[in-house]
Amino acid sequence: MSVYLGIDTSNYTTSVCLYHAEDGSVISKRKLLPVRDGELGLRQSDAVFHHVQQLPDLFSQAFAEYKGEIKAIGVSYAPRTVEGSYMPCFTVGLTSARILSESMRIPMYTFSHQQGHIAAALYSINRLDLLHQPHIAFHVSGGTTEALGVNMDEGFLSTRLIAKTLDLNAGQLIDRVGVMLGLHFPCGKELEQLALECNETIRPKTTLKGCDCCLSGGENMAKKLLDEGKSPAYVARFTIEFISRAIEKMSEKIREAHGDLPFIYAGGVMSDSIIRDQLTARSDCMFAFPEFSCDNAAGIAVLASVKDQL
Repeated sequence: MSVYLGIDTSNYTTSVCLYHAEDGSVISKRKLLPVRDGELGLRQSDAVFHHVQQLPDLFSQAFAEYKGEIKAIGVSYAPRTVEGSYMPCFTVGLTSARILSESMRIPMYTFSHQQGHIAAALYSINRLDLLHQPHIAFHVSGGTTEALGVNMDEGFLSTRLIAKTLDLNAGQLIDRVGVMLGLHFPCGKELEQLALECNETIRPKTTLKGCDCCLSGGENMAKKLLDEGKSPAYVARFTIEFISRAIEKMSEKIREAHGDLPFIYAGGVMSDSIIRDQLTARSDCMFAFPEFSCDNAAGIAVLASVKDQL
C-alpha cells in the first residue's frame, strides 16, 4: 500500500497525517499550540518551542495506528507560495521531514501551508480532480484572507493572487472581537456559538476596493456596538455577518472578472456554519468539511502522493 506522510507546523497547530493513496483514507493527528487567556497569539519563538514539544507525541499517535512503510514525505515550508513568505515555526516540520527523508531514504516534497489548505479542502469533498483544473480558492484564516486563481498558469497547483484583504485578516477580526468579549483564543468556535444565540437581522456594510476587502472597520464597529449596550451575542453575530458579507461581495466581483469557475472555500474561518450557509444560499460553491478547513497535514500528505506520481 502506498502511504504518504504529511507534516505541517503552522502558527497555531502541530499536524501529522498518513494518507493511504489506494483507498483514500487518512490517519490525522493534530494539536493546537497553547495560548494564554487574554492573549491574541504567540511569539514565533514560543510557537517553535511548542511544535518541538508536540510533534513527537503526534508521530507516536499516528504510527501507533500504522506499522507499514512510508513511500514519501510531504511537508509545509512556508505560509504561502510567494517570494519572501516565511515563518520560523515551519522550520520545525521541515527539519523533521529532512531527517526522516535522509534516514528512511525516501523522497521529500515541499509545499506551502496554503497549498495544503487547498488540497485538504478538495480531498474532503472528493474533488481532487481540481488539483489539475482551473478554479478559485478562498483561503480565509487568522493569517490569510485571500482568493487565489488556481491552475490558471503553468505548473502543478500554481496559484495567482486575485483578491485579498487590505488590512486585517478575517481570523484576526474574529479573535480580536472574541477576546474583547472574554472568549478563549483562538475564538472562532466560541464566537460562532455565541452568534447563533442572536436571532436579530443584521445587515452590516462592508467596503471593497476592486475585488479586495477592508475588514479593520469591523473591529471598531463591534467595539462601538458593545459600548452602546448591545449584547455579546449581537456583537458576535455582527462580526460574523460582517465577514460573510465581505467574502460574498468579493466572490461576486471575482465571478464578474474571471467567469464561472468552480469556487472552493477553505481555512479555519470558512468552517463557520453561518458563513457557509449564507454563501451556499447565494451561489454555487464548495466548502471544505470543517475538520479539513482548520490547519491540518492531510492536504500536505495528499500533495506528496500526487507529486510522487507525476
